[in-house]
Amino acid sequence: MKYIVILGDGMADYHRGVLGNKTPLELAKKPAIDRLARLGQVGLIKTIDDGLNPGSDVANLSVLGYDPKKYYTGRSALEALSVGVKMSDNDTVFRVNLVTLSEAPILEDRVMIDYSAGEITSGEGRELIKTIDENLGGMINFYAGTSYRNLALLPGTQCSTEFTPPHDIADKKVGPYLPKGEGSAIFSTLIERSMEILKEHPVNLARVEQGKRPANSIWFWGKGTKPMLPSFKEMYNLNGAMISAVDLLKGIAVGCGMDVINVEGATGTLSTNFLGKAMACVDALKDHDFVYVHIEAPDECGHQGDGEGKIRAIEKIDEVVNYVVEKMDENNEEYCIAVLPDHATPLILRTHVSEPVPFIVYNSVRPANSGLGYTEHEGAKGVYLSNGRALIQYMLKC
Repeated sequence: MKYIVILGDGMADYHRGVLGNKTPLELAKKPAIDRLARLGQVGLIKTIDDGLNPGSDVANLSVLGYDPKKYYTGRSALEALSVGVKMSDNDTVFRVNLVTLSEAPILEDRVMIDYSAGEITSGEGRELIKTIDENLGGMINFYAGTSYRNLALLPGTQCSTEFTPPHDIADKKVGPYLPKGEGSAIFSTLIERSMEILKEHPVNLARVEQGKRPANSIWFWGKGTKPMLPSFKEMYNLNGAMISAVDLLKGIAVGCGMDVINVEGATGTLSTNFLGKAMACVDALKDHDFVYVHIEAPDECGHQGDGEGKIRAIEKIDEVVNYVVEKMDENNEEYCIAVLPDHATPLILRTHVSEPVPFIVYNSVRPANSGLGYTEHEGAKGVYLSNGRALIQYMLKC
């Protein structure tokens, strides 16, 4: 038996907002996913444990079978595993976004226009972070990641400063959300100095000339410490592989000993190589028992309040599901596939929430024939899983 998880990040939504009283899952044309729902089991799964922030880090750890209350040490620490940042037990690591802030005489009055700096390319991001490290590095060291997603390491110090994710403050003045607590002045100063450095950087001058948003500031958030994850193979006796465009998921995979499969053209946005991920999944199943395909695009659209984009992302995910299922059936493979989001990213809020999300589990040998569709409303008619860790156990038993 082969096991497949296809996770559409942030795919679920609310029945209110920019699309009226419909959700993207209800409006999207997704025949392959709906067919799996009818033939398989549909339900709701609580991927965010009570008391935890509804982040993709916490949710994906849980869906992969790891209790975040036991193993979670911060988002950036997981991303650092992917980038190859060496951490000791006493270090603190941070996510550093390249962002676009509005112009204003003082930092506090600037507005968070874009947490992704117009989805800046990885090549451009590397150049900017290199310049930041050359000018601001020393006490804190900066590391390039993917696109706007970068990292910084504070060696030998357990940091207690509090930070706010930039995607939570879209179109708001940043003053109330600047770093707080012990050491906060250092980070605020680094943000201010980064604006001076980045304003006239050739990368940003070129982006402005091309009508693109400049990455005119850095933003710290998502601090963490060195994680210690047990082996996925030892926990489930499954040889696993991860397919994702983002460092967070790749880092989780590195931490739990899964193979990371990189797909050319995978971006984490609507421009990602959807077909490439589907093909990589089928290929990986030749020598892996378990493949986790993470697709970021719906979440990015949710943060941007882009309803049409979120619908398109779900329809492209349907094509991924269709390709994988068709190839498994053609090859007469026995398989169990799950389709779900890690959390909802409602368009009306443009950030994550912790409500349970709909899931599908379909076993090609023992179909459950729920007869249900795949939406938030239909999910409520099916079974209920009380935490993310229950998904893999459910797949193994169904």
